[in-house]
Amino acid sequence: MQLELRHLEAVCRIAEAGSLGRAAGRLGVSQPALSAQLRRIERVAGGELFLRGRHGVEPTPLGEFVLSKARLVLGEMDALSAGARAVAPHTPLRLGCILLVLVDGLLGQLEQVMAGQDIAVTVEHSATTLTRQLGAGRYDAVLYGEVNDHEVALPEGTTARTLVPREPFCVRLSAAHPLAGKERIALAELAGESWMTLVEDDDGGPEALIAACAKAGFTPSLRHRVADRKMHYDLIAAGRAISMSQPTAPHAEGTVLRPLEGDPVLGRIRLAWNRAAVPARHAELLYRAAVRAYLANVDNNAFYRAWWDARPELHPVLDVRDDGEDRVPRRDQS
Repeated sequence: MQLELRHLEAVCRIAEAGSLGRAAGRLGVSQPALSAQLRRIERVAGGELFLRGRHGVEPTPLGEFVLSKARLVLGEMDALSAGARAVAPHTPLRLGCILLVLVDGLLGQLEQVMAGQDIAVTVEHSATTLTRQLGAGRYDAVLYGEVNDHEVALPEGTTARTLVPREPFCVRLSAAHPLAGKERIALAELAGESWMTLVEDDDGGPEALIAACAKAGFTPSLRHRVADRKMHYDLIAAGRAISMSQPTAPHAEGTVLRPLEGDPVLGRIRLAWNRAAVPARHAELLYRAAVRAYLANVDNNAFYRAWWDARPELHPVLDVRDDGEDRVPRRDQS
């Protein structure tokens, strides 16, 4: 086996995180898989790179040497990628997203706001994968979500901007469900239900749901994990599961969306970009397009329109300048 860039990245992430568990989370792999990979790397390197202890891991002298070289190589590769993109003509802008509701309308907004710019949009199921690939130079910008107090770790050389600082997750259930006729549902009323687990499981969502349910007095049964949207809705319509959902989600035949009392689970949406690959002007245009795509879905559910209108401080309002272009007030940055 020969060492590859992904091996060097793994070594650096382990050192930065201070533990294999945290590093595995940031890399989007399981801890056993990362441990096995580290053993293979150490065989090639000729010895242990980290000392394992009760409080995490620390680099050995050999580990410090490998880390210094790995950081140098990865830094040079980042510079190579950024430099090549800077001089290459008609280089497409590569945007990675998790499956947020606004993604459905994002491409159309990008075509309007960034006319003439080639854009490649890819949907991933992991916020960690997005940010890792942003750091590796595979994406120029990423659009992702975070739930409650969870913060997605961002690589060096990136800038992040909050699109929506807070939105309340609601519940999607069958239109035939006994609770479907209620305007608002208490989380405790959903004890005993089979929950559809969130596809994006590294944004803090599962932990937030479990914590909120525990506070309501029960442990949720997380039984289904379905990435296909139609299958997801069909299972709910058939009464076989319920799920958490963004409040901007559209109607799906045979299902209803209902807000939860007390807004126990809150999400936020963020845009991050590589400063070496995305000029400030393009970052502003990306943000503007994402804002437009989000606002286009606020009216999908009347309960959310009322919630949204009552909280103007959360609005990423787009004003119009004299030249006819949108302006995003700087107060929306974070």
